[in-house]
Amino acid sequence: MSETVDLSEDLEFTCVPSLWQRKHLLGLEELTAAEIRLILDVAAQIKSATAGCRDRVSALNGRTVANLFFENSTRTKTSFTLAAKRLGGDVVDFSSNTSSLSKGETIIDTAKTLEAMNMDAVIVRHRTPGTPHLLAQNLECSVINAGDGPHEHPTQGLLDILTILEHRGTVEDLTVALVGDISHSRTARSNIFGLKKLGARVIVCGPATLVSRRWEKFGVEVAHNLDEIVPRCDVLNLLRIQFERQQTRPFPSVREYAHLYAMNRRRMAIAKDNVLIMAPGPINRGVEISADVADGEHSVILEQVTNGLAVRMAVLWLCCGPREIG
Repeated sequence: MSETVDLSEDLEFTCVPSLWQRKHLLGLEELTAAEIRLILDVAAQIKSATAGCRDRVSALNGRTVANLFFENSTRTKTSFTLAAKRLGGDVVDFSSNTSSLSKGETIIDTAKTLEAMNMDAVIVRHRTPGTPHLLAQNLECSVINAGDGPHEHPTQGLLDILTILEHRGTVEDLTVALVGDISHSRTARSNIFGLKKLGARVIVCGPATLVSRRWEKFGVEVAHNLDEIVPRCDVLNLLRIQFERQQTRPFPSVREYAHLYAMNRRRMAIAKDNVLIMAPGPINRGVEISADVADGEHSVILEQVTNGLAVRMAVLWLCCGPREIG
């Protein structure tokens, strides 16, 4: 049974409000390395102080957040809901199918209506890039990006980095490969922005139809042969093929993709002994990753899920205007 943890006497927590100056979290591209480290530090402290995010913290008592999800989501939406409740806040779940949007109301008017009900934060996922930025320009409450099309997914990038930090202590000078559907991946972009700012070397790898040379402008290495880069990698983050975002099939068959790019037992044999295997989920067993690797000793996939809760607790606390905890 969970209990409420009092962190009011923790000096590290009480000094955080003066260090965080942003109302919104829209993406990692706009954050400094210091701001990224601050979120990660707070997430790590919260995770430690709450027994792995099991116990409650009365940090957001009296605060209410709204989930505005215009795309399907299981992990992210559930994680944000639990994060708010673990912090003592209230949560309102919005359904676009039963809202006035179906009657012609704009997304801005819908968000303003919710804000008028004294919402302190709006967590938004939408298929159109820039939607959270648009809402941030029109709302007084905090706006948190839970994924805007193929643009960014900042909390996913943060939880991925937190997972690496827990195992390696740093990301500086590590080689991290993002493998798969880079072209359509908001997770890839947020990881690139965050990892690069913290000093990692990043490789993006996949079929040429999904990983063009244009990615080099982000300061990353572009590769199309997974076997060639695996021995160099400290971390392999295996991204889902997003068929729902593709206009045409980018490769002849799923079987061929799995042959060329799935992380399997053969490729694990040429990887570093301490390589980390990550995947943002949902994973497609037998496509991006074989079952034995997904469940193997190098996999930290379920740890990513737990760290997602810690990161989202930290983001909600920081963005909703921290006040004295306890």
